[in-house]
Amino acid sequence: MAAPGRRAGGAGTERVMSKLKKSIENENYYEAHQMYRTLYFRYVGQRKYEELEVMLYDGAILLFSHNQVESGLDLAKLYIDTLKEGDFKPEDSKFIKICRLYDEIPTDNVDRASFLSTCLGWSSYSLSSGHPSEHPNPRLHQYIAYSLWKQGKYPESRQHFLHSCDGEGCGSMLIEFHTVKGFSSEMDLFIAQTVFQYLCLKKHLVAAVAFYAYTQGHPKIQKGPPYSNPLLNFLWFLLLAIETSSSLSAFTVLCEKYKKFIDRDPQFIEYLDKIGQLFFGVPAPERPQGMFSGLFNSLLSAMNDDSSDDEGPGPSSTPSQQPRLTSAQPVKNLESADLD
Repeated sequence: MAAPGRRAGGAGTERVMSKLKKSIENENYYEAHQMYRTLYFRYVGQRKYEELEVMLYDGAILLFSHNQVESGLDLAKLYIDTLKEGDFKPEDSKFIKICRLYDEIPTDNVDRASFLSTCLGWSSYSLSSGHPSEHPNPRLHQYIAYSLWKQGKYPESRQHFLHSCDGEGCGSMLIEFHTVKGFSSEMDLFIAQTVFQYLCLKKHLVAAVAFYAYTQGHPKIQKGPPYSNPLLNFLWFLLLAIETSSSLSAFTVLCEKYKKFIDRDPQFIEYLDKIGQLFFGVPAPERPQGMFSGLFNSLLSAMNDDSSDDEGPGPSSTPSQQPRLTSAQPVKNLESADLD
């Protein structure tokens, strides 16, 4: 069996490493766990963070593999502490290890959520400023999203995709989510909620990519645009209006035209209120006024209630290509919007 960590100088450390190896060979995992903790404090005192990072990760995986969950979790927590204390750069190699450790924690373990929260907090740490940045690293969210997707935990995966920049992966996951868990009548609702939430996070390019991946890859959706489903057409026109910096009046007309389909989910109007503020100049309310701002409420109330039930011509042109995603339109930073 390979040694569980790199060898360190000093007779005392050598003795502990020898005891650790024997404990593992004898399957005395409690004693092995104590040896790991002893080495942790010695390595921290010697500032040997590189050796410690390797040792703790390997030790946690070893203990998890022998069903020593609490011991493995303890080393996993020490691993994250080491990343912080050692000023390790948030990067893919560390994200992969974090996902592996997170996967090893049973889903019913009370510390699973707090462990992930700690990991996300570390990923937001800025080496340049020495302080946490505004948001956790989107790449770690992306890795966690794929990990949860593989486990069939679609709602949890979707939440992490929302905080990543991987619209294509999100769209593909939503196809599987709807196919496995959804009703046929909800086909458009799955992508609509996600697009709205991406837009509330000011991530319109990611929203466009997710929409395109979903509509082009879903086996039950005929290729468009235009689409046979009105709500999908509304999403397309909304994304196009944002991309072309359309006016508030165009946004209002678009919402009026598709009001019947927007009303399928009462929460959609809340999202659209926020989207109107972010992209179309709808003023934010001066104080809380219920679910959405007074101005937008007035705009919606003024809509023609006897609009045609059938979908007629939309805005002046019908796009026929996928979203224009150019390097001149970088993905904006995440915002801490409350997206339940």
